[in-house]
Amino acid sequence: MSKKRAILALEDGTYFYGYSFGAEGETQGELIFNTSMTGYQEILTDPSYRGQIVVMTYTQIGNYGINPEDIESKKVQVNGFVVKEAFSFYSNWRAKLSLHEYLKENGVIGIEGIDTRALVKRIREKGVVRGIISTTTLDPKEAVRKAREVPDISEQDLVSEVATESAYPWSQTDWDLLKGYGTSENTRPLIAVVDFGIKFNILRRFTSEGAKVVVVPPKEADEFVRKENPDAIFLSNGPGDPERVVEGIRLVRNWLGKKPIFGICLGCQIIGLALGGKTYKLKFGHHGGNHPVKDLRTGRIEITAQNHNFAIDPDTLPEEVEVTHINLLDNTVEGIRHKHLPVFAVQYHPEDSPGPHDSYYLFKEFVSLAKGGLQPPP
Repeated sequence: MSKKRAILALEDGTYFYGYSFGAEGETQGELIFNTSMTGYQEILTDPSYRGQIVVMTYTQIGNYGINPEDIESKKVQVNGFVVKEAFSFYSNWRAKLSLHEYLKENGVIGIEGIDTRALVKRIREKGVVRGIISTTTLDPKEAVRKAREVPDISEQDLVSEVATESAYPWSQTDWDLLKGYGTSENTRPLIAVVDFGIKFNILRRFTSEGAKVVVVPPKEADEFVRKENPDAIFLSNGPGDPERVVEGIRLVRNWLGKKPIFGICLGCQIIGLALGGKTYKLKFGHHGGNHPVKDLRTGRIEITAQNHNFAIDPDTLPEEVEVTHINLLDNTVEGIRHKHLPVFAVQYHPEDSPGPHDSYYLFKEFVSLAKGGLQPPP
């Protein structure tokens, strides 16, 4: 693969020269870093990353290629991809194409050959920064100028870009080494999954625990619940500022105490807002597969996968809402529940694949709650 010169420029005036892989051209977004050593394919296809350029802290990316079974949505969702070294060859029995081929096929620009350690250190010190990757604008002054014009992620309606436009049923179950993905014929409980940018493995987890799943658009969710009378409501992950997702906040308030409700990531923040709390933007966000989270009810420590830029302010939550989980790295909120109603949520990703899988119990709890009616979670 011939290498073409590329530049990564930040709004603070910093710039890095490297080489492009994947598509060519120019892209923009908010730079965040992910500390996972594996799972780059799941990261690339996670809709929660819409509007962002992802920097991988692990130095070598692409060595096991790309396969069609490990995607988390229908396409690559990140705005851009930054790595120290991108492998142009791969070695894995499941792989069908290279990382370069996959990004090119999806029209996503990547840059390699830059000092990702220095870049990550700058993001940690200064916080999230806007930037561009370009193969067409190599002048640093011009590139920095363009980076400063990138709109703030809080000003964008990113959920509408990734959410489904129409409702659809889901029957695929967890992957098996010998059989691949299975298919469920579950009939009850019926869970209405509100899609703000759903990851496929969340759906697989619900069906594998015995639930029937229908995925619905945010704008049609309230009508669907009224018409189809599901046993429970789930709010998915997704990109952007939770305060902009007014349909989700309104939905929770409409069905509070009438249906069991569970949320993950953006869904957690939406539930927090609907219950009267407030959210704020983290300095550089939580993105990786190794965050320790403590369950305050049991004292149990879970190693979790995370991908969020916003968090719930615990001091703004009303008395009837309690914090159930905290992040042991910075003590931010990782889970909440209502003390009297069947509503709970976690900020991290219990469904994550390739892992860790410490938090699978949450899906079992919610499906059990949906089967049993309006009982508070344990």
